[in-house]
Amino acid sequence: MSVYTLAIESSCDDTSAAILKDNELLSNVIASQSVHAQYGGVVPELASRAHQQNIIPVVDTAIKQAGIERKDISLVAFTRGPGLLGSLLVGVSFAKSFAYSMNIPMVDVDHLQGHILSHFIKKSTPAPQFPFLCLCVSGGHTQILRINSPFDMQVVGTTIDDAAGEAFDKAAKILGFPYPGGPWIDKLAKEGNADAFTFSKANIAGYDYSFSGLKTSFLYFLRDKLKENPNFIQENMADLCASIQKAIIDSLMKKLIMASKNLKIKEIAIAGGVSANSGLQQAITDLSKKYAWTIHIPSFKLSTDNAAMIGIAGYFKYLNHEFCSIDVSPYTQQNFGKLE
Repeated sequence: MSVYTLAIESSCDDTSAAILKDNELLSNVIASQSVHAQYGGVVPELASRAHQQNIIPVVDTAIKQAGIERKDISLVAFTRGPGLLGSLLVGVSFAKSFAYSMNIPMVDVDHLQGHILSHFIKKSTPAPQFPFLCLCVSGGHTQILRINSPFDMQVVGTTIDDAAGEAFDKAAKILGFPYPGGPWIDKLAKEGNADAFTFSKANIAGYDYSFSGLKTSFLYFLRDKLKENPNFIQENMADLCASIQKAIIDSLMKKLIMASKNLKIKEIAIAGGVSANSGLQQAITDLSKKYAWTIHIPSFKLSTDNAAMIGIAGYFKYLNHEFCSIDVSPYTQQNFGKLE
């Protein structure tokens, strides 16, 4: 008998609901919040208020697009964390109410686990084979994880300060792009020379990352250049975008190559919002030829925050009978263990 999953994602500023039939995606509805653009970043209080407005129409639309009725739903899966507490509370509270009213089980899902397991939503290309390495990179997280099974994920390396996505957005803000600025850099980088400028990159031991120094290097470089030429940014915009993007991606790939070699794993996936970056996708594609990797790149609609990824993770937990109680609370920090 097929399992119909209603999935809810509300960890940051996108309200999303999806319906899956087993591992097949039937609908995936996302309501984005444009209110944050004028503030240059997500405002938590505004985000939680917008979730309250969006959650019911988004769920209703997802059910209608899937061509089912509420009584057909077998399970509710929801993002428990990490994320913004106020935003998470809206999704968690709705999931509890829906599951209780329909007398169906519910499962809690880690947001990052959802990003990783999105590769297992039914599609034309094969899913990753266990064990595999996943570079999970977004505005809030940058990690390499060893995925042994849907229920066994170990952090190999993580950022000790800022995330790669934050580095993209901070550089974009310095260049004058609106929030979120990462896609703007990606677009203009295609027109620029990636070797035009160089910036200081962190050189820390092991598999961990650091991007705070790179951001500072970029800021100071532009400060000095603008003293010499007030029009420096406008005259070199494409080259600046290409160069900072290359610096970030080179840093990401350096540790991924190291982890692949040392752990002897050639099954490689990327996930998270930054996985939509065309430069990152090209870099991992090029490296797959050099190191004989089998790579897995998510589609654009599954790279950003969405409920479909929560649904597939919830489906796996359902099959494993990992249900949660009505008194479960959201969490704001990741709880994966680090590989020793």
